[in-house]
Amino acid sequence: MARALLFMQSLPAPLCYFRVGLIASVLFTLAAPVNAADTRADFLKLIDRPRVALAAEIKETPSADGLTHFAFSFVADADNRVPGLLVKSPAMTGRHPAVIVLHGTGGTKEGEMPFMVELARTGFVAVSIDGRYHGARSKVGKGSVEYVDAILRTFRGAREHPFFYDTAWDVMRLIDWLETRDDIDPNRIGLFGVSKGGIETYLTAAVDPRVAVAVPCIGVESFRWAAENNSWQSRIGTVQVAFDAAAKDSSVATPGGDFVHVFYSRIAPGLDREFDGPAMLPLIAPRPLLSINGEIDPRTPRPGLDLCVDAARTAYKAAGAEEKFVLRIQPNTAHKVLPESLVLAREWFVRWLKP
Repeated sequence: MARALLFMQSLPAPLCYFRVGLIASVLFTLAAPVNAADTRADFLKLIDRPRVALAAEIKETPSADGLTHFAFSFVADADNRVPGLLVKSPAMTGRHPAVIVLHGTGGTKEGEMPFMVELARTGFVAVSIDGRYHGARSKVGKGSVEYVDAILRTFRGAREHPFFYDTAWDVMRLIDWLETRDDIDPNRIGLFGVSKGGIETYLTAAVDPRVAVAVPCIGVESFRWAAENNSWQSRIGTVQVAFDAAAKDSSVATPGGDFVHVFYSRIAPGLDREFDGPAMLPLIAPRPLLSINGEIDPRTPRPGLDLCVDAARTAYKAAGAEEKFVLRIQPNTAHKVLPESLVLAREWFVRWLKP
């Protein structure tokens, strides 16, 4: 299936919508469940690239909060150096658990500092990086314009996956670096993300067992359910300019769920099929997983979320680890993480990573 989707991605653009839609329809019909090992292997093969030396650089930066702050960077692949921030207590000795914090669309690593400080004060080494085409990895240093531009380039044939997948790779390389540090316990690494970062959290945790504990916030969803039930608009709205241009390229005047599938197939193959939430979330079992969602969040529609949750609960029950999966629904809340949910997330990391 992954090979078929990669074939679609390799087709020249612009394409006639009828031709693309026909291919998408055939792929949809042929899609079939595969086992966990196959899903992991297919996803890792899709995002894989030649490994290069991490060539990490780190320096202490000024702070006034009683914690020790560092700016660092490492090489993720031949074309990308990833900038990050690390915060910890100056009293730390020996190895401690770490929590990686991922931002949402338009965010930056600096924007996650308040939660990182809370984690550091609790006894964690808190770490954050800029996602692809965000923060210091963009020319303007903020917003999502360059991210959206990159997604459109990918639809048109560029060989990259800025929509979630490339940052999942970056997080795996970040863990490679964290494992080399003598202040971090490599067996106690947690991953937390919001929105885009929440999706990157469960995708990464699903395929990298080094993520010991995962907390995806307002990100767990079924892309397939949303596309098939006319509930895709809010999520697509985060990259609307790219989507509209892609539809124009494909001569689609009024794009609907079928074209949403075509769009995903080009920019993140399998996202609404074999790598959708209901397929990936169960792969995290039996490791501790806390999903935080808004009751009325249009980007993670409840029926699609329920498909993910049902699949996860089945996997955790089969593993004899039902207490390690918890769904937190924020009442009457849309696409937002409430302060009390951040407290719950921190407590979840404390419970399972034991700082």
